[in-house]
Amino acid sequence: MNRRTHAALAAAIAASLTLVLAACGSNGGGGDDSGGPQGVTTEGNGIVGGTPVKGGTLTILSNQDFDQLDPARNWTMPVMDVGVRMLYRTLTTFKAAPGAEGLKIEPDLATDLGTSSDGAKTWTFHLKDNLKYEDGTPITADDIKYNVERSYSPELAGGPDYAVRYLNAPAGYKGPLGGERLGSDAIEVPDAKTIVFHLKRPVAEFGYTVTLPTFSPVPKAKEAGANYSNHPVSSGPYKIESYDRGKRMVLVRNTHWDQATDPVRKAYPDKIVVDQTLKGTGIADRLIADQGDDKSAISYVDLTPAKISEVLTNPDVKKRLISENAGCTTKLDMNTTKAPFDNAKVRLAMQYAVDKESFAAATGGPAFNDIATTYLPPALTGGTPVDHFGIKPGGDPEKAKQLLAEAGFPNGFSTDFVTSTGGKAQAEAIQAALKRAGVNVTITTVDPTAVNSIVGDKEKQPGLTSLGWCPDYPSAGTFLPMIFDGRAVKDKGNNGNMTRFDDPAVNAELDRIAGLDDLKKANEAWLALDAKIMDASPAVPLIWQKKPVLVGSNVAGAYAHPVWAGQLDYAGIGLKSVK
Repeated sequence: MNRRTHAALAAAIAASLTLVLAACGSNGGGGDDSGGPQGVTTEGNGIVGGTPVKGGTLTILSNQDFDQLDPARNWTMPVMDVGVRMLYRTLTTFKAAPGAEGLKIEPDLATDLGTSSDGAKTWTFHLKDNLKYEDGTPITADDIKYNVERSYSPELAGGPDYAVRYLNAPAGYKGPLGGERLGSDAIEVPDAKTIVFHLKRPVAEFGYTVTLPTFSPVPKAKEAGANYSNHPVSSGPYKIESYDRGKRMVLVRNTHWDQATDPVRKAYPDKIVVDQTLKGTGIADRLIADQGDDKSAISYVDLTPAKISEVLTNPDVKKRLISENAGCTTKLDMNTTKAPFDNAKVRLAMQYAVDKESFAAATGGPAFNDIATTYLPPALTGGTPVDHFGIKPGGDPEKAKQLLAEAGFPNGFSTDFVTSTGGKAQAEAIQAALKRAGVNVTITTVDPTAVNSIVGDKEKQPGLTSLGWCPDYPSAGTFLPMIFDGRAVKDKGNNGNMTRFDDPAVNAELDRIAGLDDLKKANEAWLALDAKIMDASPAVPLIWQKKPVLVGSNVAGAYAHPVWAGQLDYAGIGLKSVK
C-alpha cells in the first residue's frame, strides 16, 4: 500500500525514548518469523489509556481529505485503516491488537479463513448470518463479487490490484460498470452466502489477501462510479452522516451492524468527527495543550517537525505519544520512462548522490526512522537489515559524479520533483544532496490529496518523487511485485510501481517466486531479487519509517497496529470517560 512520508526530530533526543520490542510473526506466505518493530509507548502492552468505555465523541484532527474511501480504490495508508475498520468489512481481517497478535487474521464477513482446493488455486468462503448494510438490506456474496469486479474498472483506478493479478479472469476484462460480469471461471456465487475464487496460480496466503478492501461488499444498486467515494454504503460499525470533502466528516453508528458477527471492531464511540481543516502545527498545538474536546481527540497525521522536541521533553505529553515501526520503505522514485532516468547508470549514480542522513533528519532522525539500505524492510528480511551497496549514509557525491560522467552527463542535468506541501523539507534535503553531484532539482509542492493523481499520470509525472510502500500483509509477495512489476503499470491511476520500471527478467522472476511452495526457498529468492533490482536502481531506498502520533488525555485503547503502517487502530480506540 502506498505510504507518504512524515515528520522531523533532532537526533540528540533519541536516547530519551522508551523502546518496546514486539515480535513479528510468520504469515505462512513469504514473511519472516523473527525480529520486529520498535516504538515509543508508555504501557507494557503497547496500549495507551487502558480499556475504553462505550459512548462519547472521538475527534480525529487532520490537515487533508481522504483521497479515496471507495473500497475498490482505497490503497493508501492511513485511509485504508479508516475504511476497513469503520466503514466496510472484508472476508477476513487482522486482529485488533498491537505487536505479534495484530499480525494474525480472523474471519470477518466470512465464517472462517477460507477453504482451499485444487492446490490453493480455488478458495471458498461462506458468509455469516445476519450481515446487513446501513439501510438494513442483507449483504450477499454477489455484492463482494461485484466489488472485486469493480477493481478491474479503468474508471475506478488506483486501488489494490491483487484480484487482477490472481483471478482467472478473461484478458481485457474492464469491470462491471458497462454491464459485464465475471463468469464462473473466475468467481462463482452458487448461493447468497457462498463465494468461490478461481485463481490463475496457487496462492497459499489468499486468506490474507482477502483482508484488503477489494474484498468488501458494494451493492450494485448503490453504484455511483467515481462518486462512490463520497458515500460508500457501510457494512461496518459506522456510517457517514455528513461529508463535506476537505472540511469535515461525521460518522455515527450503523444501527444494522451486529457486534455478534464482528468480534474485531469494538465501536466504542457513539460518534466520530473528522476535522480536515487544520494547517501547519495546529494539530500538534491542540493536542499538546489538551484542552476541552481536544482531550478526546487524536491526530490523523504524523507529528510535525517543529513539535517533536516539545513533545519529548514534556513528560505529560510524551506519555500520549505513540510511535511504532511502520514496516514501510520510503524511496526516491525515478521515472524510468523519462530521460535521463531511462539510463541505468544515471540511476545508479543517484544511489551515491543522495544524502540519506539529511533526509532522515528531515523526517524524524534516528528516533523515528532508520536509514534504508535496500527496498525490503527488515520485517521482510528476517529482522536484519540488508546493506546492498555499502554506501555511507551521507552519500558519495564524487562517486556519483564519476558515474554520471560515464553515463554521458559530465556536467550533470536538471530534473523536477513533485511532493506534498508537508514534504517540502524532505524534498529540499534531496535537492541539496543532488546538487553536490551536479544535479539541479526544481521542487513543486501540491496538496497531499493531489500527489498520487499527478505522479500516477504518465503525462504529468515528474522525474522524481518520494513515496513509500508498506506490505499489505507481512509477506515480500506484497512488496516487490507491487512496486516493480512492469506489467502492472498504468498510464493513468498508476499506484504501486511509481518508477514505471519494466524489466522482463524481473517480471519473470516475480512469477517464478510467486509459484514456489517452499517458503524458505521463496524467502531466499525474494532477497536475491531485491538485490537484482537494487542493481538496476529504479529507486533509492531512503528510510524505514516509524509513525509518531499524538492522542488526547481522555483517549483509551490507542495503539499502533503492526499491519496498518504504524497507524492507530480504529477498531479498538475510544474514550476513558464520557460526560
